[in-house]
Amino acid sequence: MAEEIFRYAAYPTDSQLDQAAEALINVHPCLREKGTRTGHEGWKHYLKIKMANFRSKLSKIGHPEITVNSLRNKREGRGKAASNIKKPKKVEVNFLPCLPRGETADSMEKERIALLTEVKKNNNEAVIKEKMHLTFSYRRQELVEDLPMVSDLQSRWPALFTVNEINAEFMRITTVPLLSKFFAQLDKYTADLQKVFSSKGGASGQKISRIMTVADKCGDIHIKRDCVIQSLCVYFNEDMTTVVKEFEDSNPKEAEARISETTLGLFVIRKEGAGAEEEPSDVGVVIEGVTLLENLKSISFGLVILFGLIYALNLSYPQGLKFTFEFFQKVLMNLDGSKLSPKVQALKIKMFQ
Repeated sequence: MAEEIFRYAAYPTDSQLDQAAEALINVHPCLREKGTRTGHEGWKHYLKIKMANFRSKLSKIGHPEITVNSLRNKREGRGKAASNIKKPKKVEVNFLPCLPRGETADSMEKERIALLTEVKKNNNEAVIKEKMHLTFSYRRQELVEDLPMVSDLQSRWPALFTVNEINAEFMRITTVPLLSKFFAQLDKYTADLQKVFSSKGGASGQKISRIMTVADKCGDIHIKRDCVIQSLCVYFNEDMTTVVKEFEDSNPKEAEARISETTLGLFVIRKEGAGAEEEPSDVGVVIEGVTLLENLKSISFGLVILFGLIYALNLSYPQGLKFTFEFFQKVLMNLDGSKLSPKVQALKIKMFQ
């Protein structure tokens, strides 16, 4: 039972243990506890102890997802066992996997160096994808354990910072396709979202109405998706400009200076005087002042790539759009969709009424 739980979570939450204990007595009704409210409270406590013992065994054999949290690997000043636990926070199925059988850190480093040569070749996507898949666990251990700067990651793993590989890395981490599922779900729920948006009153409702008017007039699917996501931010009382910075192409120096100061977000370049109904000249992703991708299709596409990079680089959601990104994860991607904040839960209920 502990092995099966570990496949999904090394550090299961109280809710997850409750679900596991409930599943146990459903499969084996004879184990149901008499005289308790749920019939499995004792089993839940037992599983909690078994998971702790199982982690201790894995720690002794050097399992990376456990050893990363041992006292000897804590940073200075974080000397308590329960402090700064590195564990999945966004339902990462493969958060910190072991190296492939027969491989070592040295052999993986050789593969990484070989990748640096492969990315310089033309029409080499198949080889790059194969080597990126092989080195996935090595890359995750570097990301989670060492917490490198993004500029260092870009020089060590340049292949990661492409649309195809961000999509593939998200799939490796969550087992869910990123781009296809995100946009399919967004398009599927657009009518439901518009229904909820139309009932919003006050200044927020007026702002959403102006945004969606652009979507109704424009036949471009990318512009429509941009408007839906922008309206979603307004609905949650979040300011999209905290993450999405827009500039006119007439002042490139100002844009360059402000982009270099961006911690995490998108930059959008528009022609001077262009309206929201016109496609931007450029959309790019910036993290820690480093431009990681450029020439993306739209703001909505850029936000999805940023969402994927947050998973790939083990980052936290931007505080200014935390509810919007929670909606992306839990409603659109259905990752941990049963545990929603009150704001997102309220929107989801209204969508399906």
